Amino acid sequence: MTTLQFLRDGQPLAEVDASAGDLLIDVARFHEVPLHWRCGQGTCGTCAVHIAHAGQPATVKVGRKERNVLLRAGLIDAAQAAADTWPDTPQTVRLACHLLVTDAPWQVTLPQDS
Repeated sequence: MTTLQFLRDGQPLAEVDASAGDLLIDVARFHEVPLHWRCGQGTCGTCAVHIAHAGQPATVKVGRKERNVLLRAGLIDAAQAAADTWPDTPQTVRLACHLLVTDAPWQVTLPQDS
């Protein structure tokens, strides 16, 4: 188990336990975290989040489907969509429906409009 802290505008929303391998979107839904999502299937781009953890900065492999959805949603540019490895920083936008929880504690920042 690990701890996930959900924030918006730097303010804590929830602190929950999750198991490595859980989808972040499922954890948020289960704990009624106010993360906006439409489809839950990785295609709409509405569950964008930023993740901070102790292992940063690093690099992370991002799948083609997630990159395409983020590009279509206007959250990344074409150059970033073409790269399958991205910098893993708190500024990197990710989709909660594509993120598997790890053993490390995370701070998950939700966008203002979610």
